[in-house]
Amino acid sequence: MNTELTYLAATLVLAVLQILWADAARTRQYGLKWNTSARDGDMPPLAPMPGRLLRAQANLYETLPLFAAAILIAHVAGREGALTTWGAALYFWGRVVYLPLYAFGVPQIRSLVWTVSFAGLVLTIIALFLK
Repeated sequence: MNTELTYLAATLVLAVLQILWADAARTRQYGLKWNTSARDGDMPPLAPMPGRLLRAQANLYETLPLFAAAILIAHVAGREGALTTWGAALYFWGRVVYLPLYAFGVPQIRSLVWTVSFAGLVLTIIALFLK
């Protein structure tokens, strides 16, 4: 498997870890009975960290389909190269660093790191249009 596909696979692992971390934080707050219920009732607002973990998860899901599509198109179309390699690395490592920064409520730096990951996504998309 090439570098870009490896980064895509690693990003999928990161997405699963985000699901587990966010769900564990919600379960800590609301309890196991809530977690195993139909969750029909209204619950009090989430504490800061579980809320941030859910927002970080949603944020990843906004760009992950674009990243996955760009990596797969680049692979199928034979457009892989330096831009896609750098783009995939920036996207993945940016997302890895972004998660704890968001979870622990670190402002400004979190946004800068998000910008790095988004730049990686843009590089990967640009590569699709270059020969």
